[in-house]
Formats: sequence, C-alpha cells, structure tokens
Amino acid sequence: MKRIFDIVASGFGLIVLSPLFLVLAIWIKADSRGPVFYRQTRVGRGNRDFRLFKFRSMRIGSDRQGLITVGGHDPRVTRSGYYIRKYKLDELPQLINVFSGDMSLVGPRPEVRKYVELYTPQQLHVLDVRPGITSLASIRYRNENDILAASDDPDRCYIEKVLPDKLKIDLEYVGKASFFYDIKLIFVTFWEILTK
Repeated sequence: MKRIFDIVASGFGLIVLSPLFLVLAIWIKADSRGPVFYRQTRVGRGNRDFRLFKFRSMRIGSDRQGLITVGGHDPRVTRSGYYIRKYKLDELPQLINVFSGDMSLVGPRPEVRKYVELYTPQQLHVLDVRPGITSLASIRYRNENDILAASDDPDRCYIEKVLPDKLKIDLEYVGKASFFYDIKLIFVTFWEILTK
C-alpha cells in the first residue's frame, strides 16, 4: 500500500506542480550561474547509493566547502535559494526519486556516505526502509541550520549531537511505521511549512 501510494502521489504531484517547477527553474537560472537541479549521492535502502534530486539553492562548487549548511544566511546560498530553502521548495524534485523507487514520501532522511560510515550497527537499521522526503526527525529539526550556525564547530555538532538524536527518532519511526502514520506525518509537514 505504501509503495502504491508513493507512485500515485508522486506522479500526481509531478504533474500538478509542473508549472511551479517551471517558474522555479526560470528563477534559479536567472539568479545565478549553473544548472537548475543539484544532484548528490546519498545512501538509501539496503545501504545502496542513489542520486538525490534537489533544486539548486547554492552557488556552484559550494559542496566542496563543506556538506553542512549553517544558518539562514550561509554565504554560499543564492538569493533565490534562500526562499527556496525556507519554504522547502528545494526538496520538491525528490518526487522524481519517490516515483523511481529510490525514496518514499515518508522515511528517514537520506544521508551522504561520509556520515553513514559513522553509524553504529543499531543505527544502520534506518536503512531497512526507503528514505523519505519528510520524517518526524526532519520535522523536529526544522531549525537544524540555526542550531549548527550557533556552534563553533558545525560539523562536530552535527556528528556528536544532531545526527545521533535524529537517528534515534528515525529508528522509532522504523519500528512503528505504517501507512496511516505516514499520512499523519505528511499533514504535520505541510502544517509546519505553512505556519512557521
């Protein structure tokens, strides 16, 4: 049921949101040099790598300066990127990943290999399910960039504090995941985006 829902919902979303995709693509191209989409290798179900799609919100080569974005005004973020990230519009192309089967609408957020290599055997169980566009951990850590910006060492803060707590929340999700729980988290995500 979950996979059928993912296919139908992501396919419908891609069709309905295609005009918005076009507007965002024009805005991104007009605002800064580079491609519309940013593709990054992430780790998915079964510990397999896949290419995740996002609307590009940072300047070309920004990922070589570090994988973590800090604060709402990271200088690497473009003008359009600031608003695209604020309202989570950069995540919309992941509907392509959902439709193709690499991701689900709801599930633990996929990490880059660098951080997955730090997982304990227990934490690796988050890879038993497809990663998602939204999750309870991503809802609770909606202000993650601001937390990291307040740290003297954002990467260390992420590894030692943020990541373990997010994985704890994600493991709880894996243990009680259900179709109706996913629907609830989707509505909570929309509510968070619209009200904060």
